[in-house]
Amino acid sequence: MMMKRRHLLAGAGLASITVVFSAGCSLVPVIPKRPTPTTENAQGWIRHDADGRYTLWMPCTEMGQQISTALQALAAAELGVAPQAVQLRLPGTGDIARVRATVGSASVQDFALPLAQACATLREALASGVATAAGNSTLPAQPLPASALRSFQALAARPMEQQAAPGQLHAIVTGQPLFAGDTRLPGMLYGRVLRAPVSAELDARPGAMDEAAARADPACIAVVRSPLLLQMNSLGVGIVARSPSALDRIEAALAVQWQVDEGGGFEAEAIATRIDIDRHLARGALRHVPRGDTMPEGEAWSIDLRMDIPLAAHAPIEPRSATAAWSPQAQKNEPVLRVWAGTQDLFYVRDVLARHLALDAERIEVQACRVGGGFGGRTLCTVELEAAVLAQAVGAPVKVHWSRAQEFAQGFQRPPSSHRVRARVRQGRVTHWWHAFASSHILFTPAAMPPWMQALADFAGDSGVARGSQLAYAVPQQRTEFTAQRLPVHTGPWRGLGAGPNTLVVESAMDECARQARADPLAWRLAHTTDKRLAAAFERVAREAHWKNRPTSDATTLRGRGIAGGIYKGVSYAAAVADVAVDRASGQVRVTAIGCAHDCGLVLQPDGVRAQTEGNLVWCLGMVLHEEMPVAASRVAAATFADYALPRMGDVPPLHVHLVESGAPPTGAGETAMVAGAGAIANALRDATGHRFTRFPVRSTDVLQALKG
Repeated sequence: MMMKRRHLLAGAGLASITVVFSAGCSLVPVIPKRPTPTTENAQGWIRHDADGRYTLWMPCTEMGQQISTALQALAAAELGVAPQAVQLRLPGTGDIARVRATVGSASVQDFALPLAQACATLREALASGVATAAGNSTLPAQPLPASALRSFQALAARPMEQQAAPGQLHAIVTGQPLFAGDTRLPGMLYGRVLRAPVSAELDARPGAMDEAAARADPACIAVVRSPLLLQMNSLGVGIVARSPSALDRIEAALAVQWQVDEGGGFEAEAIATRIDIDRHLARGALRHVPRGDTMPEGEAWSIDLRMDIPLAAHAPIEPRSATAAWSPQAQKNEPVLRVWAGTQDLFYVRDVLARHLALDAERIEVQACRVGGGFGGRTLCTVELEAAVLAQAVGAPVKVHWSRAQEFAQGFQRPPSSHRVRARVRQGRVTHWWHAFASSHILFTPAAMPPWMQALADFAGDSGVARGSQLAYAVPQQRTEFTAQRLPVHTGPWRGLGAGPNTLVVESAMDECARQARADPLAWRLAHTTDKRLAAAFERVAREAHWKNRPTSDATTLRGRGIAGGIYKGVSYAAAVADVAVDRASGQVRVTAIGCAHDCGLVLQPDGVRAQTEGNLVWCLGMVLHEEMPVAASRVAAATFADYALPRMGDVPPLHVHLVESGAPPTGAGETAMVAGAGAIANALRDATGHRFTRFPVRSTDVLQALKG
């Protein structure tokens, strides 16, 4: 039998059971596999159906970035059919070969060319009559280059505007089941895993509980205690009910008393102290040095800024959900476990389930569902394992749907960071630049790595923490150094990784250098820019925003304009101009307009890129003026959106996105504008108030204090 772990299944007719599992898992976590997409693999994504239509199995997760629409249009153009003739399907792990996670804004960059080549091969095979009904055909020795592909030729020749492919838009607006929470199975039950109200970094175990009171509820099916319900150091206890509404009652009746290691307790101050950059610098050079030019001593610095950026949440609209169903009597060629989940990495989830449940990976099928917002937060296996354990315990399909409080508390956060930037300005140029910062881990997330493994991995330096810290401008002498500290609150990937916070700091400091030199901020950046595409982005956004027509202040309102820009992952470019209005009496800040020039190479789907850019700009607005994850009593202290400020509709100004037409290959669009928007808003606030705000987010009380000062 494939299931090598003892388990008890609920007998028919039992109102309630208590289930206990035996222990046993490797201490080494599962490492994600990230294979490079190939044309050979892409042949499994596109298939020709017997009715003459085509099926495109999406190799990447659809989570609102409209990648499905872009790839559908690309496939249709290469096949020479209307987009409606290409049916989109979200795959399971048994439908396509292993693909890399949907991360890093790399879906178009990685998947577009192999898909177009596979479609060209299929088209030619069908034309010559050698393709099978399933669309299988022999891959040519040398797949066609991009320059010879019909789809890429059409994209390069067409104007930027085009009619969007249908994608899943019709299914969304008509309420068809697309998301993991929409899953419905016969006999499905509902589960929840209860955990101690502290960070998973602390040792916590369930103690006494009133199982009799829980079982007295007629909707209670099971109380499940299992070592497999361990999330880092937090061991949970599961409950299963006949309806989702009963879970709250059963949880209250069970009244678990938690045993927590009090020695690991912490408050918000502990996090701030742990990453305090000045404390780290007082001990000497930092551990990781992406660029290490020697900085002459004894010369005064023109600017010396200390800047601090707090923890922040992913805050997706859809809390994560998964449904699991076991088939113990499945045949050898059938999966014994099926899981429906909204995840950014189907195959990693399958690998984790296989490890913890002692199953061969081939006996597990993980079905992709549309994700209602990922932003890097759906890269681990969490709710999927909970659902699988509970479903195995009761012998019936179980859905586990996290609450908003669980999404805040049990996910990981954008790490806080503390920065010190110093620069020397001589004869109208920046001659020396030194940026030191302390943060927590992103790619080496403590939500998945125990301390010993993270310490080993950290010898190489967490490139996610460093992203965006390298100066995009021509400065002769530069030093960038950083350290990543494990925090008692788990951190990990967040939109753009370190690029958002780091470029906010870099562009703020660059703006101060321009002010030190009494230079126009745009002209200053262009004078330090050697990259033609970055310069073109600055020039485009300045032209569209009428840069020289600056907003003016009056008796009641201070107004300002700021500019910022950068290069994302060395391949995509963005520059932004923001206008702000500050009420003199209340200190309230209102961003009145943001323009952004965006160059991500060849654009497959303009509407999708614009939407992603707009989303980035709203995230930047949140970073500067709204978002901070509260921490108290050894845990994340937010349970609802009332506890975590986000930009509201009324906070969002008109957003003007200008796509730069480029003959360069397609690159990432999902996170690029993170390098521009926040800096532009911060610099506009500096322009309006005459004060450089160095702690974020900036509240109206901070503005009032600065104005009075």
